[in-house]
Amino acid sequence: MNAFERDGFALVSAVLNPAECRAIAGQIEKMRCTTVGTRRFLSQDGCRSLSAKIRQNPVLSPLIPAGMVAVQCTFFEKSASRNWLVAVHQDLSIPVAERIEHPALQGWSVKEGQLYVQAPVEILQQLIAVRIHLDPCGADDGPLRLVPGSHLQGLVTAEDAVLARQQEIVCAAESGSALLMRPLLLHSSSKSSGKSQRRVLHFLFAPIALPLGLRWSDTV
Repeated sequence: MNAFERDGFALVSAVLNPAECRAIAGQIEKMRCTTVGTRRFLSQDGCRSLSAKIRQNPVLSPLIPAGMVAVQCTFFEKSASRNWLVAVHQDLSIPVAERIEHPALQGWSVKEGQLYVQAPVEILQQLIAVRIHLDPCGADDGPLRLVPGSHLQGLVTAEDAVLARQQEIVCAAESGSALLMRPLLLHSSSKSSGKSQRRVLHFLFAPIALPLGLRWSDTV
């Protein structure tokens, strides 16, 4: 078992250079003027191109199995004017094309016009999130707090998740770095206490085929 599979995350530096980060940040500002919401950036050409760049990166590609596709791209920004905290949790919902009635499929919801379902553990265990940091994210910028190895426990109850925070680590990151993580990894974040921006593009990679008659709403 390599470190990524053991810990459930890996931080890779210098995936993008400073000029690339600035260019992508500029594209995002234009997208935000024409796009409703922040969960559906995969429809934008810049994000589709970046998903290919992620898969081609010589350090990232060995950690992302061949044949996996990007199925979602979400934009997060923390700043003095956009500030929030996130309690410890696992990412359990996936974007799908239509509703399928099956006992294993629960927690249906619609966010920003997109249909989501809480996927069975067998699906979630295959997914990989890649968070591209467009800005430096230090201890005062609301970084992710991760519980190493917690993705191996399957679905974790709310009570056990709170207890698990005793083992959490703070994941500070440089601009241009990529954080790979399993969605089942317990994670949280505090509010930013600084004055800087923390802009992140959060890609979700998955096998192209889904069981139970499910289909991804979009793939790249």
